[in-house]
Amino acid sequence: MGGFFGVASKTDCVEDLFYGTDYHSHLGTRRGGLVVRNSHGFTRFIHDISNSQFRSKFEDDIGRMKGQCGIGVISDYEDQPLIIGSHLGVYAIVTVGKVNNVDALARKAFSGRTTHFSEMSGAEINQTELVATLINQEESFEAGIERVQDSIDGSGSILLLTEGGIYAARDRLGRTPVILAEKPGACAVTFETCALPNLDYRVTRELGPGEVVLMNPEGVQQRRAPRDRMRICSFLWVYYGYPASSYEGENVEVVRNRCGAALARRDTVKVDLVAGIPDSGTAHAIGYANQAAIPHQRPFVKYTPTWPRSFMPQNQSVRDLVARMKLIPIEEMIRGQRLLFCEDSIVRGTQLKDTVRRLFDRGALEVHMRPACPPLIFGCRYLNFSRSRSELDLAGRLAIKELTGEVDGDDLEEFAKPCSEKHCAMVKRIENRLGLTSLRYQQLDDLVEAIGLPKEKLCTYCWDKCGD
Repeated sequence: MGGFFGVASKTDCVEDLFYGTDYHSHLGTRRGGLVVRNSHGFTRFIHDISNSQFRSKFEDDIGRMKGQCGIGVISDYEDQPLIIGSHLGVYAIVTVGKVNNVDALARKAFSGRTTHFSEMSGAEINQTELVATLINQEESFEAGIERVQDSIDGSGSILLLTEGGIYAARDRLGRTPVILAEKPGACAVTFETCALPNLDYRVTRELGPGEVVLMNPEGVQQRRAPRDRMRICSFLWVYYGYPASSYEGENVEVVRNRCGAALARRDTVKVDLVAGIPDSGTAHAIGYANQAAIPHQRPFVKYTPTWPRSFMPQNQSVRDLVARMKLIPIEEMIRGQRLLFCEDSIVRGTQLKDTVRRLFDRGALEVHMRPACPPLIFGCRYLNFSRSRSELDLAGRLAIKELTGEVDGDDLEEFAKPCSEKHCAMVKRIENRLGLTSLRYQQLDDLVEAIGLPKEKLCTYCWDKCGD
């Protein structure tokens, strides 16, 4: 995924920029970057954060940064921010999103025989540099951003640090949030509202889909009006979003409590306690326990000092090892108990299978699992929320292949219907593979109701292929 933060201040912005960007660390695992602009030009730092926290890598750098305007980014893939020289002037750029048609756009750019890409990783073009190339083909930043939004297949929200201030643009369909905030003497733009309270900012408004604004120390000016349609990612509330953040007026923690309550209302299983798979499963479990009037306890506790994020390592086997290391069982709360766990989702299920086995090894009588969203059947086309290279990595899609012998089929949508025979067979297959006593997924209409927005404003592509 990834996240960004920007500040335009009448005084030095570096401290706010540093902490505001740090509050996005849960969104990415690979790179962190900061850039500020002052009368002498740009000062930029990019660091690898795959094996250390953002804060530890940038603490020394911020003493060398001064400026009234700056942008920062946490990235799951490419190096950012980039500093670009063009006919529009010198500017810095960060992006959040996913560009599926990088190769086609690059070929089109190469057809002019004057384009080159320098920020290459292996044979891959840095998608942020590609976005900058598209912007540079127009006569203004506003027109360039509009070209990007109309050209890319996928999604792209953008911050540009320019001589005139910070351009902020939300993805054409608003798949990711872009939120404006202010305090006396400063304005900010953020992906996560959790970055704001401790820095004394208050939310002023959210950008609409495709909207473009220019932010400077004097305030915010709209440069492109919002478009009509929105498809914000539902997975923000299920998993990626931080509990203290809100999008489109709906707080993440509150939505997760509603999700858990919805799971409980449809359940009849008898258990001794309810728990969440830390961290994001915890809020769902609290909602379930409160609705079902069953004690909420912690048979697993999370060890975070060494590895703050379980999905950080790039290698799958190392990620599995780290995930196992972080969840420490409390046998006194496991032995002889019927346990029900809430989880944000089941993507591959490899780590969950090991967790279930460990629970039974420590004397659990039953282990029931209640994911807060429906089975993932279709790989996300719009955001990099999963490292899966193939849809067959998804537990739901693998179960379908095992049941039908087909990788793709005309009846995939039938497996997504919660009361269909095919759906029940798929869920039973996953349940058996994971070694669970029972498995019951959230129904999509309950998830939509828990989020609190109309379904037509939500991207639910990974569950029912509705995202455009």
